[in-house]
Amino acid sequence: MLHEAVQARITNILDEFDPARQRSLDDWQPSISNGAVKKAVGRQRPLLLDLFCCAGGAGVGYQRAGFDVIGVDIVPRPNNPLPFLQADAMTLDPKFVALFDAIHASPPCQSYSDLAKRNGNGGDWPRLVEPVRELLERSGKPYVIENVEGAPLRDAVILCGTMFPGLRVLRHRLFETNFPLKAPPHAKHPKVHTFDKRKAHFGKTDEWKDFVQVTGGGNCSLASARDAMGIEWMTKGEINEAIPPAYTEYVGLALMRHLAVTATTEAATHD
Repeated sequence: MLHEAVQARITNILDEFDPARQRSLDDWQPSISNGAVKKAVGRQRPLLLDLFCCAGGAGVGYQRAGFDVIGVDIVPRPNNPLPFLQADAMTLDPKFVALFDAIHASPPCQSYSDLAKRNGNGGDWPRLVEPVRELLERSGKPYVIENVEGAPLRDAVILCGTMFPGLRVLRHRLFETNFPLKAPPHAKHPKVHTFDKRKAHFGKTDEWKDFVQVTGGGNCSLASARDAMGIEWMTKGEINEAIPPAYTEYVGLALMRHLAVTATTEAATHD
């Protein structure tokens, strides 16, 4: 039943941007050449599968980069503004995964976090990076794995809020990809707004102008955290776990370029 629901949702998305489509979903097998970049291969937006999607921070970034996104998470995500399916990402049918042009995965990060290392309780959470990588590699599709520093990602690029105008969080995150990705210049970290009276810059910062911390108890209001992250729809708990959409918009544009190059190469090969 889940697979049928997934197929129906994908069919609806495809119909939205190609109403004249006459093929059934069973006949439609996306590839780089028939689902990719507008300038390279036509009108369709590529489909991206967002695994462990939470409240949609990553997905919204990819949508802004030009993808149609379907999120998957094991628990309900009513605040995710994008199409969503409740399912266990690790038990998805490989045939379903193959319906997408690209895949993003943000497996649980708690086991790899600095807090878990300090507390010595990393074993309390699943360590899914390796099995997720195996799933994505089997798909044969372009993929992204995102996680915190300390996670066992391969040749990962670090993104930081200082790299993106308008963001006011540091929030280092690692991105492993199987396509070319280069990080923007990494600026010096500014002082972060604080409630800690022991710090020399206490009382000299403004939560609406300066960088803030949004994890854990945080040091700013929810409204300021939303503004700092470029996320206006999440609760405090959701924003604690989120990445700014600016990160995946940047990654998504690199992924778009990769799809375009691949599509152009494939087209030239078949001429």
